[in-house]
Amino acid sequence: MNIYIQFAYLIASVLFIIGIKKMNKTSEARTGNQLSAVGMLIAILATVVQVEVLSLIDIFICIIIGSAIGLYVAYKVEMTQMPEMVALFNGFGGLASVAVSISDYWLKSQENNFDIDIITGVSIVLSIFIGGITFTGSMIAWGKLSGKVNGNAIIFGGQHPLNLLLFVASIVASVLAVMYQADPIYLLILTALSLLLGVLTVIPIGGADMPVVISLLNSYSGMAACTTGFVLNNNVLIVAGALVGASGIILTNIMCKAMNRSLVSVLLGGFGTTSSSAAVEGGSEIVVKEVGVEEAAMLFDSASSVIVVPGYGMAVAQAQHVIRELSELCEKRNIDFRFAIHPVAGRMPGHMNVLLAEANVPYDKLVEMDDINDEFSNTDVVFIVGANDVVNPAARTNPQSPIFGMPILNADKARTVIVSKRSMGKGYAGVENELFGYPNCLMLFGDAKQTITKLVGEMKEM
Repeated sequence: MNIYIQFAYLIASVLFIIGIKKMNKTSEARTGNQLSAVGMLIAILATVVQVEVLSLIDIFICIIIGSAIGLYVAYKVEMTQMPEMVALFNGFGGLASVAVSISDYWLKSQENNFDIDIITGVSIVLSIFIGGITFTGSMIAWGKLSGKVNGNAIIFGGQHPLNLLLFVASIVASVLAVMYQADPIYLLILTALSLLLGVLTVIPIGGADMPVVISLLNSYSGMAACTTGFVLNNNVLIVAGALVGASGIILTNIMCKAMNRSLVSVLLGGFGTTSSSAAVEGGSEIVVKEVGVEEAAMLFDSASSVIVVPGYGMAVAQAQHVIRELSELCEKRNIDFRFAIHPVAGRMPGHMNVLLAEANVPYDKLVEMDDINDEFSNTDVVFIVGANDVVNPAARTNPQSPIFGMPILNADKARTVIVSKRSMGKGYAGVENELFGYPNCLMLFGDAKQTITKLVGEMKEM
């Protein structure tokens, strides 16, 4: 039976690897997700057979309850709430690692007369430490994303020394927990310190940097699961956790490059604290030119090429479906219509891709920043919907700007730029967008879904 279980774990691990590989391409992402889900089902069933702790009835009831909650959440959550849900998933993964490790520590201590081998002991304390940080850090991220916690960077004097002190204290508590297994107080202290570190690590991170935070916490949850796999001596959990941890770190590095941040600054906390108001280069006030729906429709109708730059405002307005309708109208007029996707547009990695895929926008219309940036200068109309910082020329022109050096979409180089925006409010970086005052930029104020619906109506009458 053990041979069959290990073979099932091998199949599940292979499916996980293939699934993650397929997620590298938009056209294969859904298949990759399905393969990974099948792998997880195989892993769960094999683990159920291996453990033999609960009865089949108990296991069946747990599966029904868990599946019901998952289905309810999947159907209930709105696309704008996806980042919050991902943060919750990361947090629950970390909490599970903490709970399993504490219970296994107590169980093995009792069975072995408080004599756990060093590898298992180190795995337990690592699982608790990483899992605790992941849980509370993810809860703070969820609170910031949902508006329940202040989304701005929360900083105070002595923050870094305090974090360092807590980290050193966690190492001491970990060593003592492994050395003195008969006294659970050290393990409880380690748990409390890790939970506190999770809070203190994430609160200084501003809303503009949430894509990096989400991917980093995802990596943490994977590493916590991997260490828990060593605690339970479960091979598939080790492989799955390592895959999630490694892919999360790689994604975090990609996000950091996309925002011109360093990974070290993320790991040390205080990330994004430089995000504050900055004057436009030269100190001049931004003077904008407003455009009406009818004039905007005429500009679209006369264009030969259009690039849409989506941002979080599109998600809030739920405008992705009407934008797809706009794209279909333009394509009927033989207008080249594409979407420029910035790596950190929205609140989580791939946020815009998810929204546009939900609206059945063809995958080949979604073009990454590096592949489309050189084409803006030859584009007639760039339509910015709810994006701000990722198209701010200050990143190239203003050394005093907090976002200076951040790779952006070259939307300002197009012949005409139309910005769909509710107001002149700043982006998450908290700086004025120089683009709004450019001579080729026109502001289309109002709710994105409503204004674009009117725009589509005007074009249909032409």
